[in-house]
Amino acid sequence: MCTGSSKEYRVSDVTSDVTNGVTGVTEPAAQAPDGRRVYLDKQSPTAYQALVRAAEAARATAAEAGLDRVLVELVNLRVSQINGCAYCLDVHTKAALRAGETTRRLGVLPAWRETELFTPRERAALALAEATTHPADGLAQDRAYATARAVLTDDEISAVIWVAITINSFNRVSILSRHPVRQAAR
Repeated sequence: MCTGSSKEYRVSDVTSDVTNGVTGVTEPAAQAPDGRRVYLDKQSPTAYQALVRAAEAARATAAEAGLDRVLVELVNLRVSQINGCAYCLDVHTKAALRAGETTRRLGVLPAWRETELFTPRERAALALAEATTHPADGLAQDRAYATARAVLTDDEISAVIWVAITINSFNRVSILSRHPVRQAAR
């Protein structure tokens, strides 16, 4: 998410998140042998904008289904934790806090099954998000669907899965591009 559209970019370049307006600079992460990565969003802007539109549609679907922004951000964060996407974790932690999520719940999100801090709806959504992220685990999918059926409508189930699909895609774009997480201004 650096400026330009047909070059490779260094990991330490200034970047901005098209959908969230986040900007800044960070130290370079481990780099490819030549020290450069293609920023997929800039190299193929048409494909990236299609992904942005898909994410916007997923968020709209979630809102229409009655899912609040906190739940959507919990799904975004849990998927990003599983995938190890530092950039998306940074972006969606800020979004979750803006939506009213607490630091306490964010801190225990990786262990959501081990706490009573999450509602049955949130637990069902998190299980579906994990099953979407690990689609080869059919048993986990069956359990997640059974849990979801007890507390979520078909529209809510569909919306959660679409949110998980789109954040999984963004995770891959950011991980493969090595989008940096920048140091906050002090």
